[in-house]
Amino acid sequence: MSQPILTDATPPPDPVTTTDLRRAAWASSVGSALEYYDFALYSLASALIFGPLFFPSADPTTGLILSFGTYFVGFAVRPVGGIIFGRLGDRLGRKFVLTTTIAVMGAASLLIGLLPTYHDNPGDWYGGAGILAPILLIALRVVQGLGAGAEMAGASILMTEYAPRRRRGFFASLPFMGVQVGTVAAALIYFLLYSAGKETITESWLWRVPFLASVLIIGVAIWLRLRLKESPTFRKLKAHDQIADHPLRELLTNSRGTLLRGIGLRLAENGSSSIYQALAVAYVTTAAVGITGPIGALSLVFAASLGSVMVPIAGALTDRYGRVRVYRGFALFQLVAAFPIWWALSQGDTVLTIVVISLALGIGTWGMFGSQSAFMTELFGARHRYLGVSVAREVSAVLSGGIAPLIGAAIIAAVVTADGGSDVPGAGLGSWVFLAGYTALLCAITVATTFVTPDPAGRDLEDPRDALDVQRQTT
Repeated sequence: MSQPILTDATPPPDPVTTTDLRRAAWASSVGSALEYYDFALYSLASALIFGPLFFPSADPTTGLILSFGTYFVGFAVRPVGGIIFGRLGDRLGRKFVLTTTIAVMGAASLLIGLLPTYHDNPGDWYGGAGILAPILLIALRVVQGLGAGAEMAGASILMTEYAPRRRRGFFASLPFMGVQVGTVAAALIYFLLYSAGKETITESWLWRVPFLASVLIIGVAIWLRLRLKESPTFRKLKAHDQIADHPLRELLTNSRGTLLRGIGLRLAENGSSSIYQALAVAYVTTAAVGITGPIGALSLVFAASLGSVMVPIAGALTDRYGRVRVYRGFALFQLVAAFPIWWALSQGDTVLTIVVISLALGIGTWGMFGSQSAFMTELFGARHRYLGVSVAREVSAVLSGGIAPLIGAAIIAAVVTADGGSDVPGAGLGSWVFLAGYTALLCAITVATTFVTPDPAGRDLEDPRDALDVQRQTT
């Protein structure tokens, strides 16, 4: 029989058992797996196949920019989704929103796999849709972004509010292991498809398979979340009639400083994630660098395997050494490594490319990921926590993750054009300096933010005040 586990000093009316904790971890992790399956899937598709499928009239470089433009649109609407679902999460509960967002995201991914393409494809049962094809792709990307806007925030909040106080960092990191599962699944599917050849994928129905396969994850995730109990903290707020009637107004009035810090903390993690998963893959497969084959899929498999080990280690380290110190360490690693990594990517060596992308993502980015979950949750007060974490996460996603590949693709195009547009491997390699500089800038902002952010490890999650307010009132 499960034994009660107390999440805070005062036990909830219905104590959390080990079974509840385990069920919450599974429900959160499967949802995270779906989001990052979609994320990795769309990253790879944007870098490798969406150009010829949906923007075929453009030259390859312009097609890449347009493809990453649709990628950015999904990030641009995520703050809107964060606000909509974040308000609902603070008013109706964590469970309700997590079940809704997983259904919205999954349905959008499934429908992408059913879209007509710009021109006729021999493997399609309908003709090409012309300009309607990219319009529909963008519309579904918007829906996907709205659902994703509160998914990871909800998963991290749920686990932090469920976890024992002294082990919040470790338990809150577990849903982020779902990120690795989703990333590996997407990468392996693309790796297997690529064995058939890029032209075979884009000229047949094979490119649809990864998107249609998301229906399996959707079903499991919804089933798990419907069986989940509401988080202990939200149940206490509801029992004491302390749920905020206007969480957005309360957040903007009382938590502007916390929001800005949350955005700054995520720039390095979210930006680097997009940069190395999408932009780096596109960069090394351009004619300027000259790597061919499923390099992106292979890199993500190795990186995610390393990340699956690093994520819980990083979470446990924050329990022992504090949230800020550990998070700063991973951000500094990303900052110091930016220029060596991009120089290595410019060399056109397949093995070296796999190694450096694996290190950048597996240790740097996902080390920050594992140490971030409890950290971000504990920064905000109980009454507007879901909304606060959602808005901070998703605004930073637009400023760093969504726009990074778009800026990077423009840098690549500008440098190659300046070099005469040569398609000879080795031409335009100077772009790596600008790409590394952009990566380093995002990391420097995050490092600076850690010096003005309080360490909230182990704080009372029922306290309506933000960690920043608690610090000000005790000093």
